[in-house]
Amino acid sequence: MIWVVALGGAIGASMRYLAGRLAIRIGVSDFASVTLCINVLGSFLMGMAAIWLVRRGVGNAQLSLFLTTGLLGGFTTFSTFSLDLMRLIEEGRFGLAGGYASASLVLGLGAIFAGAAVARTIFT
Repeated sequence: MIWVVALGGAIGASMRYLAGRLAIRIGVSDFASVTLCINVLGSFLMGMAAIWLVRRGVGNAQLSLFLTTGLLGGFTTFSTFSLDLMRLIEEGRFGLAGGYASASLVLGLGAIFAGAAVARTIFT
């Protein structure tokens, strides 16, 4: 089963890299903003995946591991969030650091609930 997680993780990490490059290309140059967007999108997709897997009966453990632990685990990243937050604090940008931490928590949680709600509508 580890190969399923590894494959998903490789794809998810590659998607995160490409999303970061795309964000820079369209003018989002602040590293924290890129990480926030990726993590919020990943939370939304995790909410959708969780409901979709439950509606399918979660009969396929490999699919669940591939999507959640691998793909979305590789796409989102708490360690990058922590690094971004550390950089902001070390630069003395305490207000931005607090806003970033708060926004990450509130928007991430909101996104996972929104993703679950959308999935409940789609996968009924």
